[in-house]
Amino acid sequence: MSALPPVTATPASTREAVVVADAVLARLARISSGSLTTQLFRRGFRQPVLVGLKPLQGARAPRFAGRAFTMRMIPAREDIDTYATLTTTPNADNLQWVGVEQTLPGQVMVIDSRNDASAASMGNMLVTRMQQRGVKAVVTDGAFRDGTELARMDFPTWSAGVTATTRLSFHHVADLNVPVSCAGVAVYPGDVIHGDADNITVVPAQLAAELAEACEAQDDLEGYLGLRVARGEPLWGLYPPSEATRAQYREWVAAGRPALG
Repeated sequence: MSALPPVTATPASTREAVVVADAVLARLARISSGSLTTQLFRRGFRQPVLVGLKPLQGARAPRFAGRAFTMRMIPAREDIDTYATLTTTPNADNLQWVGVEQTLPGQVMVIDSRNDASAASMGNMLVTRMQQRGVKAVVTDGAFRDGTELARMDFPTWSAGVTATTRLSFHHVADLNVPVSCAGVAVYPGDVIHGDADNITVVPAQLAAELAEACEAQDDLEGYLGLRVARGEPLWGLYPPSEATRAQYREWVAAGRPALG
């Protein structure tokens, strides 16, 4: 029996990096998560949403879109994760502070806390520091400390819960800016993280510009369809729209978007 040929995997670090432009991020930040997930589904992405996470700002959570900066946690170990780890200078056993100080404007901190909310991923001080650095949002599949303070901020903070228990009790930051799992979804550094008051959605960087255009068109069409549903029309042929309905939409746009009676 002949030996199988060797298989060489392509490490994530060797993949071609795509840096999403600020102008594309601004466009994506204005679209709805519904249109975004629909367009991703059409391209084969069945579950891009970080299910189970909630914004501490509730219904007033700001919309955003930014490039992922990732932080990966593993379980804490008693001989490493002690209060002495929190030194006043950078060190390999406290990568959390290092990561915070490496973030750049336009990024979103995504924390892989192994879906474990037993201890906080971070709290108000570190989140405030990243806000001042121009970070767009912080997302964790674990918990935050200082929930009341974070909820008052005009800065998106998404998590599975709130706890005062210190990170050192259960979490150790093992890696920065590597592929991670957050709420069961793969997140690669540089992916676009989109948030509105309903969802956090992960968008592969190479699809960002294409999706911005497709979602803008879908949002506009669905705004028109919503007006017709609101005036009492049945769904058949309207939603999803038939070719006749699409033609009526184009005529409505060409006419200057008049009020629908």
